[in-house]
Amino acid sequence: MAIFSHENPPKSPRDVRIYAAFELLYTGLDVGASIMFLTGSILFFSGSTMTAGTVCFLVGSLFFLAKPVSRFIRELIFTRTNTGIQELADRATPGLRER
Repeated sequence: MAIFSHENPPKSPRDVRIYAAFELLYTGLDVGASIMFLTGSILFFSGSTMTAGTVCFLVGSLFFLAKPVSRFIRELIFTRTNTGIQELADRATPGLRER
């Protein structure tokens, strides 16, 4: 299985809780980014609110940036707690040992 794959099941109850918390975080980041981009788009209709719209776009972009960063942090947590470096490497290179 590949790294960052949904096919990699959490192994312990703690992993399940961590995975669920990060899924909620991802959804919140997506919703936040969408709201900020929609708000920014609406604010761009008026010249007097264009600066506020630009700020909304910037904040929405930060939300989009936070999503892959949080996925990376989740993988680091799994590596440090239960799965270990070798298992993470094995997931990243399936079939490499058979060659």
